[in-house]
Amino acid sequence: MTATPAQPYSPSEARVPRPRRTLSPVPAGRRARRAPGPLRDALALAALPLVAALVLPAAFAGGGTRRWFGGRAENQRAEAQAAKDAAAAAFYELDTAQRDLRISIETITAVDDSPAARRAVNDFAELGRRIDEASHRYISAVDAHDLDRDDLDASTASRARADLTAAKDELGRVKQDLDRFADGLGPLLDKAETQLARLAPAVERARQALLAASQALDSARGSGLKADDLAARLAALSPELTKLNQGAGQHGVPATLDRASRVTREAEAIRVEAERLPERAAEIDHRLVSLRTRAQALTTRSEQVEPILSELRRRFTAACWQDLQGVPELAERNVRQAEDRLAEARAARDEQRWADATSLLSTARALLNTTDEAVSAAGDRLRRLNAVQKDPEQEIERTRFAIRDAQRLAMSGRNTPDPRHARPLDDSVARLERAIAGLQGRHPDYWHFLTETEAVRETVSRVVTQIREERGAGAN
Repeated sequence: MTATPAQPYSPSEARVPRPRRTLSPVPAGRRARRAPGPLRDALALAALPLVAALVLPAAFAGGGTRRWFGGRAENQRAEAQAAKDAAAAAFYELDTAQRDLRISIETITAVDDSPAARRAVNDFAELGRRIDEASHRYISAVDAHDLDRDDLDASTASRARADLTAAKDELGRVKQDLDRFADGLGPLLDKAETQLARLAPAVERARQALLAASQALDSARGSGLKADDLAARLAALSPELTKLNQGAGQHGVPATLDRASRVTREAEAIRVEAERLPERAAEIDHRLVSLRTRAQALTTRSEQVEPILSELRRRFTAACWQDLQGVPELAERNVRQAEDRLAEARAARDEQRWADATSLLSTARALLNTTDEAVSAAGDRLRRLNAVQKDPEQEIERTRFAIRDAQRLAMSGRNTPDPRHARPLDDSVARLERAIAGLQGRHPDYWHFLTETEAVRETVSRVVTQIREERGAGAN
């Protein structure tokens, strides 16, 4: 007879199982007859030893093969099993927390390569070693104690409970350290998640900017403009678009964000320039006409410089006009060079070399500005010399008024002026007096007089500015 497999013990298993009654089949067509009363009683007495032999062993076995050791051993088994369940729960919680935190660490390392991020990776690795040690202790405790053994005694169950409880406590301590570490990752994780959230929009903006640039370039070409330089710049962005399409998994999140930003800026610049090409062409045409007209006007004006110089030589000393002797030659040379640059700009415009055309126009304009200043200086010199020769007092009074005004400001709120202010003002008075004295004689140097009075007013103006700045700073 095969014994029933052992099952976890419970008090209900101590009751005696009822024997099963086997029924013999009744032949067909015949009704079973009951034995007479005395015969039935004899048969029951005869069957009693067999029934007892079957029932009594089962009663002591509790329905299985587990032995009965009493309540204390079973209580220790139950406590050990509870400790095992608690340790299993702690192990599961720690494993789940580690898995979740590993995702956070991978998110950070995908985005951030700062010292703080590298330190977090190292700290997580150290925690991983502690987790492995605690997990090994738990698994060893589970493997070392078979709580389902039939012959588990109270002392063995107590040791199992102690080992499993210690393993659970160690798992809990590591879990607390892991939770504290996770809390400290907040700023790094927020930064990484923010960058990841920026990734897809940044790449999409780059793609849209490239598309807009391509469309603007097509539109410019449709209006008859070549825009070869813009087309070359747009073609140079093609490898960058390929890398963007390959994704951050291959090139990294920071590099992909930088690439997307760079592509967006360059594509946007190309789009703006392509859209502005018709306007730029019209602007260059207008500047060509305007500068050519100005060159012609300066040619006419420069022809008047020589008569002005003749009058200066006749009426004033050499010091009044000597620095203007080279103006006619300078004007002629500059106008000729400006006209050459304008011709080159015209050719560059026809070839749609917009950058070259713009640069040449700027050079021509600078040459014409220099010529204009030189030609104007000759006429202005004659006008100022005529005015001071006719009435030098006007220039003198103008300069004296500036000095007196500065002196009043220097004395305002003071009994004595600050030497830093008084000294340059006193020097200016003396310098003006010397310039006035230079007007005496048969052939006065009026140009020296004018340059001296102008220099005096500039010195006085600097002193006034200094006084106001110092008093403004003191008020604050």
